[in-house]
Parts: sequence; structure tokens; C-alpha cells
Amino acid sequence: MGSVGVPLLLLVGALARIPGSEGGKETPGGVFRQPLAAGLPPLTSLCPSRGGRGPWALESLLTPLLLLPAAHFLLQEKSECRFLNGTQRVRYLYRLFYDRQEFLRFDSARGEFEAITALGKGDAEAFNRDKHKLQYQKTGVDRFCRYNYEGLQKNSVVGQRAKPTVSISPTKLDPASPNTILLCIVRGFYPVEIEIRWLKNGQPEEEGVAFGEELQNGDWTYQLQVMLETQPQRGDVYACQVEHASLEAPITIQWEPRSSNSARSKLWTGIVAAVIGVIFFAMGLSLYLKSKNAIPIQPPAALMN
Repeated sequence: MGSVGVPLLLLVGALARIPGSEGGKETPGGVFRQPLAAGLPPLTSLCPSRGGRGPWALESLLTPLLLLPAAHFLLQEKSECRFLNGTQRVRYLYRLFYDRQEFLRFDSARGEFEAITALGKGDAEAFNRDKHKLQYQKTGVDRFCRYNYEGLQKNSVVGQRAKPTVSISPTKLDPASPNTILLCIVRGFYPVEIEIRWLKNGQPEEEGVAFGEELQNGDWTYQLQVMLETQPQRGDVYACQVEHASLEAPITIQWEPRSSNSARSKLWTGIVAAVIGVIFFAMGLSLYLKSKNAIPIQPPAALMN
């Protein structure tokens, strides 16, 4: 049976000729899409109790496909898993789409099939009467979601952690403005969920705070910048605090305002002038002491006579 499945998959794609379709492609998140043709029998004959996937499901389409002309539409089947706190809370969704519009859904939170549009009403009623099919979908939380999550934890980035690095960069957009822009730059963290806050003198600062967008670094890690516009005063202490799943305790980086460039320049000028003054004073004092302690030279007696 498996050897027949491959040519059937190619046959379906050739008959449907759906521009931009992803026939038979497995996409991230456990989504499987397969193109079908118009005039298919009821959906119950296309989605058997064992899931309606793979060669067995494709083979059941052979007769209607050969009897009907090609049409431009798409039937999609998607299985989705939504996790909260790892696998503590899992929601499983089995969704069916026709012409890119969802018409039927099984939601593990409801425990039954639900018609999204009028097209799915008959199938929802039929599937809910089929106890075997209904029970099979109810096991999707463990059979499909938790099972695949454990495999991804071992073989991919799921469950991995990367600790962030944190730095603060001050800048001024307008030299004449008293406001200072403080950028808290957080780099190299994974997963993307992160909490960043500004503190002023130990208290949360919310006014003047703006969050950027998470940017991907290309190695599964992210970076994020959080801006604070403020008027720092002498004695103020600002801090950027970061909480992340990879950290046992929050990271806190502090920043204190410094003197302005003009004040710093005047300070250094005064220091240099004082040093030069001390040097000249020491040289003058040394010459004075040497001249005061010098012994006068007496002329020879012959010259005096």
C-alpha cells in the first residue's frame, strides 16, 4: 500500500493545479496539508478513524479524482497543540478548512466536534455520533501533543535556555534638552518570553518607558531594547531589571548620572592649573632656599691690598 501512496500524491497535485499550494507538505506544528478535487464524497469517507493521513487516505481519493475535472480549491487538515507551562496544560485542535476557510473543528477543551460554518454542520453531527472517532480525537492531547513535545525537547530547541546579557547605554537626542535617553539592551536570550522593567531609586518607573520589538539573532536567540526618557538628577540611581526562564534570580544593572561635559571640562582645567601652580611654587621655593643658605666667596688678599 505504501508504494501506491507516492504516485497518488503526485497525481493529486497534477489534477488540482492549485497555484502556491503546499500539497503533501508537512509544516511546523504538526500541520499536514493535502489538495483534493471538487465533488468529493462526504467527509466521513475521507477521514477514517485512524486519522485520515498518509497513503491510505490518499488512495481513497483515486476514483473521484479520475472521474471529475480539475478545480481550484483546497481542503486542509491541521492538528495543533497549544502548551501552557510546558505540558501542564495542553489544548489539542483538529481543524478542517475548505477554500482556506475553517468549517469543522475538534477542540479538546470542548470534547466534541464543532461546525464553524454551515458546510461542517452535517459532518459535526455525524462525527459526534461516532464514539470511536470521538474517543480517538479526545486522546490527541496525549497521543499527538505530549508525545511530540517530549521528542522535541530531546532533539530541538524546545526546552532549551539561553541566559541574557544586559547593558545600559545613555544618550541625548537633543544636546540642549535636559532629558536623557537610557537604553536597556538585552541580548542572547531564549525562549522569547522575558520581563524587563526600569527602576528609579529602587521604585518601578513607568512614565517615559517604551518597548521595542523582539529581534531574532539568527541563532534562535533574541534581543530587545527598552527605552527610558528621564531627567536624571545628582544622587538618582537607575536600574534595568530582567527576569527570564533561564535565570535563577533577576539580573539588575545600575546606572548613575554623571556631570555634564562642560562641568567635567572645567573640573579638569582646574586640576591641571592647580598642579602647574604647585610645581612653579615648589621650584621658586627651592631656588630661594638655596640662595639664602649659600656661603659668600672671599676675594684673595693680594687683590685686596
